[in-house]
Amino acid sequence: MAPTLKRIRSDWQGAILVCGKCSRKINGGFGKKGHSSLAKVLRQLLGGGKGRKSTLGVVETKCLGLCPKRAVIVIDSRRPTEWLSIPKGAELGEVAARLES
Repeated sequence: MAPTLKRIRSDWQGAILVCGKCSRKINGGFGKKGHSSLAKVLRQLLGGGKGRKSTLGVVETKCLGLCPKRAVIVIDSRRPTEWLSIPKGAELGEVAARLES
């Protein structure tokens, strides 16, 4: 007998995909002291909740195939045709405003 599919509710209205390889290559580079990963900082800035109860999910992926120097690639699922390259040490208020709009 095949297992049945189970639906799990989520409050996400979109997802932010952050390239994990880019994040590892620049060794953090974000946050107050510059030691936090971009995904962790974005979860704090955009969160509004934890996990699937958040309004916007932030997911660190494997390599997205575009490797900028000293920057991290980010994809907003609400705008899949527009990828962002966020340089190490970027102003996170500006990044959050861009992703929230």
